[in-house]
Amino acid sequence: MEKEISQAVIRRMPRYYRYLGELIDEGVERISSNELSYRMQVTASQIRQDLNNFGGFGQQGYGYNVKYLYDEIGKILGLTQKHNIIVIGAGNLGQALANYVKFEKLGFVIIGLFDVNPALKGTFVRDIEVRMLDELEDFVKHHKVDIATLTMPKEAAESVANKVVDLGIHAIWNFAHVDLQLLDRDVVVENVHLSDSLMQLSYNIVKSRQ
Repeated sequence: MEKEISQAVIRRMPRYYRYLGELIDEGVERISSNELSYRMQVTASQIRQDLNNFGGFGQQGYGYNVKYLYDEIGKILGLTQKHNIIVIGAGNLGQALANYVKFEKLGFVIIGLFDVNPALKGTFVRDIEVRMLDELEDFVKHHKVDIATLTMPKEAAESVANKVVDLGIHAIWNFAHVDLQLLDRDVVVENVHLSDSLMQLSYNIVKSRQ
């Protein structure tokens, strides 16, 4: 039976990947868990425990080969594959996501934008045409779609989520202001609340002034 990895560990893996990428850019070839700990403000013990969930990757007295560890974490995170994304909701947030070119460097390619506002029909964000939501079914029939990103009002999110699952899309990146609970559906959901991060920042601002 495959070992169950905690979500806390999984949430730290992209951060390791990002820091290791910065080390590669700096020309660093190897690093110890203590040095990585200092950079990331995570204990060396935590780093070793996290990586041991996937096999360890380090050598006693040598540390970690930065490029090798970066590549291995990339494989763990599925970044060796291309992921086609559609964005449903072409308002300010949807357009901002479509304009964020770094996603493509990680293998996440936005191939479609959808909305219900007729004024947006046929407009373009970068080179991506905005289509109407009633065109979604035909689009999915003719394109491989791995992830549906939802950036619409929360009132519409659940019905749209069920629609994309019915069309065979099995992953949802949800920015609507509601936690989608599609427990009986064959789908992986990541609920993102940007305001949560701001509220955490607010708490830390207040705490720093006490």
